[in-house]
Amino acid sequence: MSQTKRWNVTMSSNAITEAAGLLKDGKTVAFPTETVYGLGADATSEKAVSGIFRAKGRPEDNPLIAHVATKEQLRGLVTELTPLAETLIDAFTPGPLTIILPTNGTCAKNVTAGLSTIGVRIPSHPVAHELLKTCNIPIAAPSANISGKPSPTTAEHVWADLQGKIDGLVDGGPTGVGVESTVVDCSQDIPVILRPGGITKEQIEQVSGTVMVDPALADSSDKPKAPGMKYTHYAPEVPMWLVAGSADKLQEVIHKEQKQNKRVGVMASNETAAKMNADHIIPLGSDLVEIAANLYDALREFKNGDVDVILCETFPTTNIGHAIMNRLEKAATSYIRE
Repeated sequence: MSQTKRWNVTMSSNAITEAAGLLKDGKTVAFPTETVYGLGADATSEKAVSGIFRAKGRPEDNPLIAHVATKEQLRGLVTELTPLAETLIDAFTPGPLTIILPTNGTCAKNVTAGLSTIGVRIPSHPVAHELLKTCNIPIAAPSANISGKPSPTTAEHVWADLQGKIDGLVDGGPTGVGVESTVVDCSQDIPVILRPGGITKEQIEQVSGTVMVDPALADSSDKPKAPGMKYTHYAPEVPMWLVAGSADKLQEVIHKEQKQNKRVGVMASNETAAKMNADHIIPLGSDLVEIAANLYDALREFKNGDVDVILCETFPTTNIGHAIMNRLEKAATSYIRE
């Protein structure tokens, strides 16, 4: 593959139609969702889906999520839609929620990585929704980046990683939530969060009562039941250390590294960033929602040659902070605790 077709949806009225045509022809197309940009292919075709793994350099034992436009299409991919799944779908979709249910075999085996379950979701981004409606087929779509790198929240991120490796890119502007969807196993009576994301544990508890968090979030040795559980993800080009504690503690670590002639980058909340003295400082936002939206862009901004190490403060694990810390812990090479 030598050329990637790129459309800007605000400038091309044919963008969705052309992109949908490529997907129906078994090609790979990146498109925006409300979480991050996804790299899509026909989820019913093993050959089409293999193009995703090839472009990303992604291990094939890592399952993918099937994206659909409606609840009825979702119903067509699973053996049954449990009452729990119905409750969560009605409450949170279209939106950043992925439901795990037993697969009925409609999707290709390399979508499920050989598991008996499948992750399905209905995205709310208008471009994603229109593309899925026009295709009228389920689309498997992990994040549209080189495997292991920070997920893409703009078309430029996708272009930098995958130009020449995929067939198309629909530029729909920056995404909203900034971290991937929440993955919830609904195959049992009690919902189990397999990956924290845009829908929080607290929100799910409000509609379903008890919610469990999978212990495997802290142990990646087993075969993954959902995307993002097993392999190193979200890593910037240079080592990143998490620093727990006060702003004074963070500044202390900065000074210690600078004394060793290291150029130090910092990622922190606006409040903490304003107090820091470092070589390159990126304020992430004034609250957890802003921090989530800006996280991956910040991780991509630090380049080899600009800094030698990135120091990032830690955040509360309430609400979307759980997803933020999940991503940061997967990206970090070290964790400094007080």
